Amino acid sequence: MVKHHLFWPLTFLAALLVFNFIYSPDFFSIRMRDGHLYGSLIDILNFGAPLMIVSIGMTLVIAATKGVDLSVGSVVAIAGAIACLNISKGDGSIANVIVAVGTALLISIVLGVWNGLLVASVGIQPIIATLILMVSGRGVSQLITSGQIITVSNPNYKFIGAGSLLTLPFSIFIVAIVFLIAFLLTRKTALGLFIESVGCKPTASRLAGIKSKTVMFFVYMFCSLCAGVAGLLLSSNVSSADGNNAGLWVELDAILSVVIGGTSLNGGRFYLGGTVVGALIIQTLTTTIYMIGVPPEITLVVKAFVVLIVCLIQSEAFRKSHAFRWKTRSYPAEKEVKQHA
Repeated sequence: MVKHHLFWPLTFLAALLVFNFIYSPDFFSIRMRDGHLYGSLIDILNFGAPLMIVSIGMTLVIAATKGVDLSVGSVVAIAGAIACLNISKGDGSIANVIVAVGTALLISIVLGVWNGLLVASVGIQPIIATLILMVSGRGVSQLITSGQIITVSNPNYKFIGAGSLLTLPFSIFIVAIVFLIAFLLTRKTALGLFIESVGCKPTASRLAGIKSKTVMFFVYMFCSLCAGVAGLLLSSNVSSADGNNAGLWVELDAILSVVIGGTSLNGGRFYLGGTVVGALIIQTLTTTIYMIGVPPEITLVVKAFVVLIVCLIQSEAFRKSHAFRWKTRSYPAEKEVKQHA
């Protein structure tokens, strides 16, 4: 049981929830108002939805390339900016929203193709290739918004990130759909095996007939598509697009979510379920920090410290090193007892 990749993440998530319950007994209370469910747990799922979606895409990139996609934050900003710009210039109809959303997602896929081209075809290291779009993409998003915050007032668009379905936030259903698509593609088809093979042994995979470049193109396209969906959720939730701050540092939280979930940065085997749990831990931790009143200037320090503890506890090598030290300290005493005997 302890060796299961989800044991430590779930244990820490449970510990966070218990702490919140002790600190605030109303933490688990869920209320029904105007046909919608409200409460801290619902807020964690709702506000954590964009991070969960981005993290799912990041999982496949890390598994296939042994690298990361640093551009997801910029893609989030670009997608939100394009959607809000088109809606603000349109007639506000459902057709206008559909076109705006479709355009934003299409641009997100194109940006993923750009990353895949640099990594798979040109041969640039993933962290450098995606760093290019991370920097330039943030500038592109500000060009789209002309350096201003684009505000939209469209109930159809707002429903994506702030609407409810069956009393639950609609964003939760979007996460479920993205997760289901990723799960079916990677666990019910040969694609998952191809991703793990390319991540473990790219040369051997190529010699075995696997088109590693095609796999890399796919994971970057899917990751950027996930970032685009997250961008729509974020912008529709606040009914605005901020090219400068939207999705800022989400790539780092996504990488942490993937690592906490048990996926190795060395590529190969990946765990989509673990990634979702990791994203829930990050969002729950953020909620906890704000709830207990940690000063804003040290929030990131506290968050980083707690995440470090989680990663260390989860690391089998770290746990084995401490067990080894304990054995080496006890060994001389055991030897002395045997000599006296």
